[in-house]
Amino acid sequence: MSQQSTAAKPSLQGVRIKARKGAVKAQAKHEPAVFRDQLYKHLETVQPGDFDSYTTKLVQAGSTLEYLKYADALFEIILVGGLLQPGGSFVDDGAPMSPFTIFHAKEPAEVDDIKKYIEVINKLVRRYKYLQKPLEESALPGLLQYIHRWEPAQKDKLATAIGLLLSQGLANASCLQSLSKDHLVKNDVGINVVTIIFRAYLVDQSMDHLSATLKRGGIKDLLAFFPPNKRDSKHLDEHFRAANLPQVAEWWAKKQYAVVKEGIIRDLSESQEREDTPEQVVAAIKARQEESPIPDTELVQCIWQGLLGSVDWSTRPDQIEGLALREVTKFAPILEPFCDSGKTQIALINAVQVYCYEDTRIIKTFPQILKARTGTAKVIDCN
Repeated sequence: MSQQSTAAKPSLQGVRIKARKGAVKAQAKHEPAVFRDQLYKHLETVQPGDFDSYTTKLVQAGSTLEYLKYADALFEIILVGGLLQPGGSFVDDGAPMSPFTIFHAKEPAEVDDIKKYIEVINKLVRRYKYLQKPLEESALPGLLQYIHRWEPAQKDKLATAIGLLLSQGLANASCLQSLSKDHLVKNDVGINVVTIIFRAYLVDQSMDHLSATLKRGGIKDLLAFFPPNKRDSKHLDEHFRAANLPQVAEWWAKKQYAVVKEGIIRDLSESQEREDTPEQVVAAIKARQEESPIPDTELVQCIWQGLLGSVDWSTRPDQIEGLALREVTKFAPILEPFCDSGKTQIALINAVQVYCYEDTRIIKTFPQILKARTGTAKVIDCN
């Protein structure tokens, strides 16, 4: 036998062989199920309704299970009772519903009942702070885009839970953007879920608090949750008033008024630069009011702000009062058509008063401004 044939062959001992990508992917698909089964073992020992024990078990499980790696799976189990596959249906592997899930709450959904479940989630997220980001950035948006797949009672429970999560600062309102997807808005699913979320939120928080949360979450237009043929302020107002949430309707109206008022003020400034005639300015304001109406009292105050905002006050101090009277007299023909009632005149008086007190240079002219005339008619009837 030759020396070459008797030589020791190279050994692979201690060398780690890289598994094929396909094998790795195939194994990875089963990992969330393994995580779920291990989590169930912790939860199955708790008596139903013992929320303190559920909290304890979930916190303890976090020391041995990889919560960060399986954060989406964790929240699917807690919120909807099991693992989901692409498309939103449950993974069909014979596993039962989670011993602890929002879907075990009472029917119909009650805020006070679901609060008990949210308190468990609250304590869990406070203990493992790294869970908050995946909750609001992936878990909730993913669940909301599939919310149409669940039964009405389950949808109500999940929506109520999300409203409470938002109100307690456990999640960001950006997750609501999933509800503006085409397949959810076309059958009113999106706006109906948003309404339940708002109702739960407003149980403990104010409309101003909700408004700030929506702003931080980048939710600027509630009309995006309505079907395309209902995206107008009238439908929105009717919807939220019928849902017994008038504060949402009123908040939206004020928000729209602010947008319209900004437009009017901008238009007035531009019209003064162009030196449009009073008749042209009045016609433009009336046209905008027909298109996007705001209350007459707010309109007249807005006109005053827009007209006085276009004045160049950079003149000698001793000439300020004379300039103010000349400008107000010039603007009177524009103001007069919109001051035809006691309410609008009082609104204008208030606007003038605030303006004069904020700019003390013209405060002495306040009485004269109220008497400004246009032709033969007073803008404000002081008698």
